[in-house]
Parts: sequence; structure tokens; C-alpha cells
Amino acid sequence: MKQLILTLMLSTTPLVSQAALLYSNGPVVDGSGLSVLAPTANVLGFGAQTINANAVADDFSIAVGESWTITDLDFFGYQTSASAFTFESVNWSIVSGDVNTGTVIASDTSLVTNGGLQGYRVSSDTSATNRGIFLANADIDDLFLGAGDYWLRWSLTGSDSFSGPWVPVVSDARTGNAQQSIAGGLFDTLTDSGNQLTVELPFSVNGSATTNEVSSPSVLAIFGLGLLSLAGARRRRKAA
Repeated sequence: MKQLILTLMLSTTPLVSQAALLYSNGPVVDGSGLSVLAPTANVLGFGAQTINANAVADDFSIAVGESWTITDLDFFGYQTSASAFTFESVNWSIVSGDVNTGTVIASDTSLVTNGGLQGYRVSSDTSATNRGIFLANADIDDLFLGAGDYWLRWSLTGSDSFSGPWVPVVSDARTGNAQQSIAGGLFDTLTDSGNQLTVELPFSVNGSATTNEVSSPSVLAIFGLGLLSLAGARRRRKAA
């Protein structure tokens, strides 16, 4: 009986992973280091300029039975004709529920560090190098999130010497539900003005995940039978 109880206890013990990539919302560039404008699309990047109160948003989910401790966030963008990293900070918030009316779980203005050149955003001229996409990493205070659906909203501060910051779509150009707020207005679904398709935006969430190993039905059944047997034995001892 003690062995059965120990088995059940072990089956619900939290398992913690090391700090690592928790979630990626999609590829930034393809295998050749390019983010190529999709056929009939005409938007190379969507505005996310803090100075103009423009922001973008996209969503992520944490599965039932899992929780995350987020330590840092990765954002991706470019400033046209900038040959080096130009980003200074990011305004971000994580919202539970609706992107506009949901509960703000956490928000901050965080300095960003250069995570490196990821590749180039290009149109028909795939040799162009005037839109270098850089990773901007924001180290944040550890943030605990349980299972649920969330939105990440953000805007970037860059150099006044170049246009942008601009956020490219994921390089596989799949449709999605990314949002944009213009001049501090409500977030609305992003649609490319050329092909009229919705888009997804790249970002990554880093930290550690904790999961509870779920007991199998057979283990629970055996445990239940063990409890019944123990109760029966106690009744027999009392009767004796």
C-alpha cells in the first residue's frame, strides 16, 4: 500500500526544465537567410514605432497542466537602410483574454540588447540588403504564467536617423491573427493591403516550463482498489 501511495505522489510531482526557448511564433527568415515578400503582397513591414504610438500584437497559449516562468522576450524588426543594430528599447505588455479589453498581466519598457542580424527582408530583388532584420532581446523580471491564452503587445524605439522600426511577417507567410494599433487606437486585425490576407508576426518567449505528470487511469484504478482493500482490512480487525 505504501508503494502505491508513493507511485501516486511521484506521478504528480512537478517537473521543471532549464531556461530555454518556450515558444516561437514562427520563422523569421528562410534557409537562405531571407524573408521574401509573398506573391501579390505589398507590405514589407508593419509599423511598431513607440514614438508614434504604433504597436503590434500576436498571441500565444500555455497548455493545461503547464506553467511558465518567463525570463526574456525576443522581438524582430528592421529600420530601412540601417546596416547595424539600432534598437534601444521595447514597450511590451502581456494580456490575458481580449487584446483590447483583457487583463494586463504585466507590462514594462525594457532596454534591448543586440541578438544579431537574422537575415534580410526583401521583395523581388532578393539581393537587397537595406532591410536587415535584427533580434532585439528584452531581459524582464521573472514572470509566472499559468495555463491560458495570452496576447503579447509591443512597440520598438530605434534610431531617429532611419525609418521604422518595422516588423516583418513570419517568413513562411502563413495567415494568422496578428493585430496593430495605430496612434494609440484600438488593436485591429492586420491585413496586407496587396493580397488582403491576414498575417503572423515573429517573436519568441524564453524561460522555463513546469509540468505535472498526469497519472494514468490504470495507476489511479490500482490506487483506488488499494484504498478499498485497506478499508476492508481495518473493518475485519475491528470485528475480530
